[in-house]
Formats: sequence, structure tokens, C-alpha cells
Amino acid sequence: MTATVTRQPVRRNGTTKFRLTPTMSVYIALVVLLIVGSILVGVQGGVLLDHGGILNILTRGTVLGLVAIGQTMVILTGSLDLSVAYLIGLCSLIAAETMAGDPGMIVPAVLLTVGFAAVVGLVNGLVITALKVNAFIATLGVALIIRGYLENNYTGPAGSVPRGFQHLGYDRIGPIPVSTLVMLALAVIAWWYLSRTKGGYHVYAVGGDVEVARLSGIRTSRTIVKMHVLCSVMAGLAALFLVSRLGSGAPYVGTDGGYDLESIAAVVLGGTLLSGGRGGVAGTIGGVLILATLDTIFDDLGVTPFLKDVVRGAVLIVAVALYARSQLARRVR
Repeated sequence: MTATVTRQPVRRNGTTKFRLTPTMSVYIALVVLLIVGSILVGVQGGVLLDHGGILNILTRGTVLGLVAIGQTMVILTGSLDLSVAYLIGLCSLIAAETMAGDPGMIVPAVLLTVGFAAVVGLVNGLVITALKVNAFIATLGVALIIRGYLENNYTGPAGSVPRGFQHLGYDRIGPIPVSTLVMLALAVIAWWYLSRTKGGYHVYAVGGDVEVARLSGIRTSRTIVKMHVLCSVMAGLAALFLVSRLGSGAPYVGTDGGYDLESIAAVVLGGTLLSGGRGGVAGTIGGVLILATLDTIFDDLGVTPFLKDVVRGAVLIVAVALYARSQLARRVR
């Protein structure tokens, strides 16, 4: 992570220059987007950054942020997880059906949901490391298994959550949702783990070159499995937040939100390399805020879903192209 957040001085002709890191760039882009978006919404007679606009951005960013934090940790190892969207839907049903409106079942439901998510992450990790299946295929396969279960057993929402649990989804401290503060706290913990612990060093080493990491004595398979477990747990936490807002479980709440591809997009926008080894959570949160801000601007302007996807895709392509050019320029130097 430090590779993305630390300014890198370059001394030329006796002067010191500073390069913009991907993390710094994504937050500059966020500020520019907020300014341009405020102007565009203002022309239409609205206000982007009023109380409702800020609340929309933060609420949209909370679920995506939770999933993207886990996705970052997986991608840093050179892997990825395409099962998170369907896992969110199934976890929301597990939580809602276990609670069944009973306040006394909140804790068991939370533990069961997180535990089930961890098992799915363990399966993903073991299929990738023990069976040597490509991460794309392995996690897509798990996603299809979950999808088949959902389609065979559910036709709509199920279960219910007690009113007390809904405080997680709706309570705020000023304009900031409590759930957003929880997401940011988890982001800080993930940042600390990646940048300040031996386990975090192993994540970057495995993503940089898995064979070199193995020859250095790092248990590469254990590291990959651990990150997949954490990624799935984060998806389970995202499901708990969604069910607290919806009041019941919804089988396709994860896929309707597109949290599998959107989380990967946020990670890439934040400057993490899809090949692994470089990037971090700080940039990912910036990418999440950019996507959440874009969605809020689109809604305020009444943009069609088709055009939304076109703009998202264009932003992602431009960001990856700029990062690639930046990496190439550094190698040439």
C-alpha cells in the first residue's frame, strides 16, 4: 500500500520533483468530479452537495465500499472474486430468515451470516490453491452454484428483520450514516493490516510474484485463501447492511447492484493493479466515492441506465489507460 500513497521524490538537475501516485490522482479526480457535477446539477436547478446529495453518495458508497475493501485484498494477491454479488443475496436471506423479526436472534443471525460467508471464501480459496483452478473460473463457478440455489428456492424477498436492527441502515451522526463510519473503520483496519503487518507484506509479495514469494518462504496458498475468506466476509457484512435497510432478504439484491464488477471497477480506479502486488485500500475508497458520486449525478440529471453504463465504462477504460501509461513511463526512466 505504501507504494501508492507515498510521494516519490525525483531529483533532476539539483531540484526535487514529486510524482502523483495513483492514490493521489484518484482523489484529485474525485474533487474535479464533484466540482463539475455540482455545476451540471446546478444548471438543472438542483444542488449536488446538499444534505440529501451527501447522504446519497455516502449510502451508495457504503455497500460498494465494504465489498471493494475485500476485493482489494484479493486482487492484491493476483486473484479476484466474482461470487460476491450472489453471495450478498444469499447472505441477506440467511440473515433475514434467521432473525424472522425476533430481536433475540440478531446476534445468532449475524454470526451465522458471517460464518457462512467465510466458508464460501474458504471454498473459493481452496479451489484456486489446491485444485489450481484459475480465480476467474473458480469464483464464477461458485457464483453459478449460488445462483442456481437462489433460482430454485426463492422467487422474491423472504424473512424479516426486527426494527432494532434497522438502526444500522438508517441511523446517522449528522449527515454521515453510522454504516458509513463502520465501513471507513474497516477500511482503516484493512489499510493497517496491509501496510503495517507481516501478513500484509505477504499479500504484496504474493501479488508481485507468487513463485518468488514461495521461494522466500511465504506460504502463498495460505495467504490467498485468507484473503478470499476476508473478501467473502466483507460481502457478508455488506449483505447485513442491505438487509437492515430493506427489512427482509432479497435473493438478487447483490446482482441488481452489480457489486461484483462494480467492486472490481472501484479497485482498479483506485490504482490497484489487476495483476496484483501494487495498490491499496486508500485508493479503493476514492474509486468507490467516484462511482457513488457518478451515480448520484446521473440520478439528479435523469440520465438513462444505458448512458450510465457507457460513462462508467469510459471512465474505467481511461483510468486504466492512464495508469498503464504512467507505469510504462516509470520503467523507461
